[in-house]
Amino acid sequence: GFMTRDERKLFDDLKSPHLKYWVPFVWFGNLASKARKEGRIRDSVDLQTLMNEMNKYRSWCSLLFGYDWVGIPLVYTQVVTLAVYTFFLACLIGRQFLDTDQGYQGHDLDVYIPVFTLLQFFFYAGWLKV
Repeated sequence: GFMTRDERKLFDDLKSPHLKYWVPFVWFGNLASKARKEGRIRDSVDLQTLMNEMNKYRSWCSLLFGYDWVGIPLVYTQVVTLAVYTFFLACLIGRQFLDTDQGYQGHDLDVYIPVFTLLQFFFYAGWLKV
């Protein structure tokens, strides 16, 4: 709904190895210049303001395109994976409550399932996969 059928055909026929987000901006610039020549835009200051705002928006689109183009390096995901598993291992060992040096009667081994540590690990591992 943003383009006419003729504009869509022109847009689709344009060959470019990259995204074509910039084409409507060029069209806008040409139409604004034409409107100035025809007197629909009264003075050059208004045209300059329009073009400055359009250029700002185009630079934001270009920045967004750059973020999309450059992927997150694989090393970051590997570092996060290592950090999650190391944190889980440290929690598993560090959250044991029994001090074996005290020699508590009937408590030779602290065997329990660390439910909250497991839940925390599942959440972190799940977020890592996302």
